[in-house]
Amino acid sequence: MFFTSDNWAGAHETIANALVKQADTFQPSYGISETDRAAHESINRLFEREVSTFFVATGTAANALALASVNRPGGIAFCHCEAHIFEDECGAPEFFTNGARLRPVDGPLGKIDPSQLAKALEQFPHGSLNSGQLMAVSITQATEVGALYTLEEIREISKIAKQYGLPLHMDGARFANAIAATGCTPAQMTWESGVDILSFGGTKNGCWCAEALIFMDPARADGVPFLHKRSAHLFSKSRFVAAQFDAYLKDNLWLELAGHANKMAKLLAQEISASTTMRLAWPCEANEVFAIMKKAHAEEAQKAGAHFYDWPAPRGMESLVADDEYLVRLVTSFATKPEQIAQFAELI
Repeated sequence: MFFTSDNWAGAHETIANALVKQADTFQPSYGISETDRAAHESINRLFEREVSTFFVATGTAANALALASVNRPGGIAFCHCEAHIFEDECGAPEFFTNGARLRPVDGPLGKIDPSQLAKALEQFPHGSLNSGQLMAVSITQATEVGALYTLEEIREISKIAKQYGLPLHMDGARFANAIAATGCTPAQMTWESGVDILSFGGTKNGCWCAEALIFMDPARADGVPFLHKRSAHLFSKSRFVAAQFDAYLKDNLWLELAGHANKMAKLLAQEISASTTMRLAWPCEANEVFAIMKKAHAEEAQKAGAHFYDWPAPRGMESLVADDEYLVRLVTSFATKPEQIAQFAELI
């Protein structure tokens, strides 16, 4: 019963086979192979326009390089106060931007509150040497606590950012789960709603090690090849990442895998709702379920073979969890089986 993280899951057979096929080939290195070109074209078709794509090893690299690409002297990027780039990336965005600051903005369930974003931006008047320079806004889809921005919410944040001439970055580590859950197209969720840069995750959804940094307007990416190389993320055998993305996107495999993960999360949430020992903390929208249970019950479940993490309550929601309780996060993946959900349901 593995519900710790979708990072714990392995790789889908189709993607593994794509790598095996590459193992016995000779192709040009450093991103100019036929396989690389095919993957780039697949991504262009996915977003219904020509985009600039850079393959990297990790989501942290994609996020950090996204911000580095728009950095300015004294740069300030705005993100949610519980965003991965703010809490969980060991200062990588600050490091790769040579010292840009991340300014946290609050909002419910990991989503930036537009009114609070507007107020935060107002605190940094243009041309103030003491304040620094505004450089970007970043949102996470799905958020760190499993919530989804609607298209309208993305557009509202983008509109505020554009009023200040700022690009909008989307951390899409679980972008596939968000697309599968909402039913909208990748184009609708990104450039049509005002997103300029996307960190497109594949690793959590059936790939071995495949992340992409995507610029919706190639003109924004003029200097990115140098950042890509200098950060040591230009792979010599880039085709092994490209092959994963090509297989991932073919015949909508990526949506099939994400849809399964979301379905398993909904099933898990239903079982928790029916339980006498757990309760949902808030509704499940993608592939993460947050629930509250007694600490003693959590420890018993873990001893019985259930793997999950306790989780800090979002700001302003601490009162949901009593002193003798844990807020726990349970994540489903493409590899989660209904039998595991049934086993966990029996356990609780």
